[in-house]
Amino acid sequence: MTARPTPGWLKPALELGPVALFFAGYLWLRDDTFLIGGREYDGFIVVTALFIPLILASTAALWWLTGKLSQMQIVTAVLVTVFGGLSVWLNDERFFKMKPTLIYLLFAAVFFFGLWRGRSYLQLVLSEAMPLTHAGWLLLTKRMAWFFVGLAVANEVIWRTMSTDAWVNFKTFGLPIAMFAFFIAQAGLMKTHATAPEGED
Repeated sequence: MTARPTPGWLKPALELGPVALFFAGYLWLRDDTFLIGGREYDGFIVVTALFIPLILASTAALWWLTGKLSQMQIVTAVLVTVFGGLSVWLNDERFFKMKPTLIYLLFAAVFFFGLWRGRSYLQLVLSEAMPLTHAGWLLLTKRMAWFFVGLAVANEVIWRTMSTDAWVNFKTFGLPIAMFAFFIAQAGLMKTHATAPEGED
């Protein structure tokens, strides 16, 4: 599929928009209870049910506009559908709260497997954006794998020991901030292991 010219803001909006709408919807409905089909659902479950088609529509729009999807986008859409669907079906918010844990552990496992084979699967995704030496990619991949393990542990601790409000804030703001901070912290590695773009000395 051929990618179509799109405004620069559209792709980030499609990626971050569903999360922002989930947060806004939760703030709006968190104190409400809904009777649907003779069964009571709290606001969190209703917002989760609305989030599933929203993330699928966003992912489909990204594919239609860009002609490709990253593995992270595909895995996220699948796990949102499966675990969000389980939360709605069983009327149990715990399944949806486990989703980030599984996403991060899955990618950590993939990265560790690649390192075991002497390869950086992170390089396959980011090589165009960050030209690094092979040693640099291996080191960055190792750090990111452990970072994902840390995020998985943090998600488990927060959803199991804190309120739903705290977990929603962590998911909406904490995870993106942690990811941003991680890459900022890798500035030294990127400088040390940077390579010139192809065709340049």
